[in-house]
Amino acid sequence: MRLKNKIAIITGSRRGIGFGIAEEMAKEGANIVISDIDQKECENATKKLTKKYKIKTLAVKCDVSNKNEVDNLIQQTIKKFKRIDILVNNAGIVRFGSLLKKTETDWDATIDVNLKSVFLCTKAAAPYMIKQKSGKIISLASIAGFVGFDNISDYCASKGAIVTMTKEMALELAQYNINVNAIAPGIIKTKMTAGMLANKKQKAGLLAQTPLGRVGKPADIGKAAVYLASEDANFVTGHTLVVDGGWLSR
Repeated sequence: MRLKNKIAIITGSRRGIGFGIAEEMAKEGANIVISDIDQKECENATKKLTKKYKIKTLAVKCDVSNKNEVDNLIQQTIKKFKRIDILVNNAGIVRFGSLLKKTETDWDATIDVNLKSVFLCTKAAAPYMIKQKSGKIISLASIAGFVGFDNISDYCASKGAIVTMTKEMALELAQYNINVNAIAPGIIKTKMTAGMLANKKQKAGLLAQTPLGRVGKPADIGKAAVYLASEDANFVTGHTLVVDGGWLSR
């Protein structure tokens, strides 16, 4: 129970990697705030966690690219739990399309949801962590922040920026005993990657790049997040933990 009674906000957590993180943290005793763009699905996710792990939960609809909605998420959390111990900036989107065909609207949407959200959520939550003199902030980058992937230039840009932004935020917030880190997943089985993994040839190509020879699971990322959110990582900050089955080792 490494996170017993901690309060954790996880954005984009109604399903996929976000829910995987929420579930692993719930196993360790954390009380969970599920946040995503669909209130009903958020409530369904919290019901699963409450029933299975007997923790306290809160469901809050939030478009993380909208400052007013982010502020509401933080205020609703404080109203119910009085504190924020962990913030996981997980929400993200990907829009496939070649550089020459990608529109300005595509670019803006990806940067707003993937990158601007990290700024908005961290800025809104940090004052409460500063007051507590403690906190753990974890943002989801990607191996696409280190190497190029075809047809997702905006996604690669957003994830690369998270890696460097994490370093900067760690420097600013270290004086308040707040740890800021990131996780860079490899290929994880989620709705976002379903199209690629459904194509046998494409899946084989992805596995060929992964030395461990399998696709990752949301729980793989969840366990990494638990480590970074726990006291075990108290001397870790400004770091991006790569969880990719060895992809970047090639």
